[in-house]
Amino acid sequence: MSINLYEILANELGSLIASRVLAPGDRLPSIRHLAQQKRLSISTVMQALRLMEDRGLVEAKPQAGFYVRHRAKMLAVMTDTQNLKEPAYVGINNRLMRVLSLNETPGIIQLGSAWPPDEMLPIKRVQRTVSAVSRREPELLARVSVFETNEPGFLRQISRRALDWGRLDPEEIIVTGSCTEAISLCLRAVAKAGDTIAIESATYFVLLQMIESLGMKALEIPTHPKTGPSLDALELALQAGLVQACLFVPNANNPLGCVMPEENKKRLAALLSLHDIPLVEDDIYGDLCFAAERPWPVKAYDTSGHVLLCSSFSKAITPAARVGYVVAGRYAQEVALLKAVSSGATSHFFQAVLADFLDGSSYDNQTRKMRRVLAQRIARMSDAVSAYFPAECSVSEPQGGFVLWVRMPEAVDAMALHLRAIGEGIAFVPGPLFSASGKFGNYLRLNCGNSWSPEIERAVSKLGQLVHSAAEQPAGACLQE
Repeated sequence: MSINLYEILANELGSLIASRVLAPGDRLPSIRHLAQQKRLSISTVMQALRLMEDRGLVEAKPQAGFYVRHRAKMLAVMTDTQNLKEPAYVGINNRLMRVLSLNETPGIIQLGSAWPPDEMLPIKRVQRTVSAVSRREPELLARVSVFETNEPGFLRQISRRALDWGRLDPEEIIVTGSCTEAISLCLRAVAKAGDTIAIESATYFVLLQMIESLGMKALEIPTHPKTGPSLDALELALQAGLVQACLFVPNANNPLGCVMPEENKKRLAALLSLHDIPLVEDDIYGDLCFAAERPWPVKAYDTSGHVLLCSSFSKAITPAARVGYVVAGRYAQEVALLKAVSSGATSHFFQAVLADFLDGSSYDNQTRKMRRVLAQRIARMSDAVSAYFPAECSVSEPQGGFVLWVRMPEAVDAMALHLRAIGEGIAFVPGPLFSASGKFGNYLRLNCGNSWSPEIERAVSKLGQLVHSAAEQPAGACLQE
């Protein structure tokens, strides 16, 4: 997909902001100066600046030009600077289910769930597509097969969308009931109970639940909030024979929002091949990364079939379709067998619906709009945390997705804070649930997908007050409430 001139300029200026060449509060060069310097039209420069404004990077001041926005203090170090610990069995299920149950309390202000709100999803367009497919191919509503599980049109769309980075072998693609099912099947195909899975630290709690439910161990790899897991640490673990498989989210990790640089992905693929270790790659947020060009998956650099690429379109089209897929490489036969005996075929009808939606410009238009809006909403939440939370707090700088990772003062117990917040009608997810060993006791994750409103603002303000209060209390006082 070609990139426009205004997007090139926006990305160039954005990189200057990210590297602090242009610092918060700095005035950008004038529109006329940028047009002359870059040999662009005034309208192209204006488009670039408006795009940066949408991304939350700059703000316009009347009669004064565009300025770099003041943002919350950013996380700048590995989330875990300690040496690698011994692999350990995961034990978060009970605590997690209690938290998620409380987060569904009626009337709660939802800063917890990592789903885009209904108003961002193309529901009407999906309705029209469902109607069209049911009229054109009514037989799909009755079709089921244990062996012919993939709808050809859906496979074509998966392959077409991967053409920028490689050609997929249709024999390696297995359609699943969701991205979650794809990951679970892959873990079962490449590892067994008692094996150790290398994971990012922090990582999405559902991935930890899967590892726990399969009786596997987890090894947390120190992870940088912008560039992802430390490959040096991973290489040491591989050399020591500590790991039987890896489970990473290289594009817009949840909860950090980091994107692994392309050179790191290339090195990771080489390490996997050298040590004969599989990677289960969760790429569900790849299409919602904020860069002008979609980042490639690690699968793009896989020449030995060690990478199992898992994804779906649920975050940008509809979660109700329950359709995901895996490009399973050398493990395709094992994954296909596990899929057949676990849940049988995935709905051919909804595969056809998604294939129709993906055939054309609708999906690209949808994800382009979502990226712009989500970047803006993350910036708004980051600003609110900066305004209402203690000054020593810091936040992630997500490069995709729609969640914000917040580090609070050391004295704050996120699990105890969660109970107090629920009492005030506010939901979030405490940091320890993103760690196999319960680290990140003073971290929390906020959902930024909701449209900003006075209600959301009040919730963040109240949550900031609770953090202030917890930070000022003597150790243990918050736990006694």
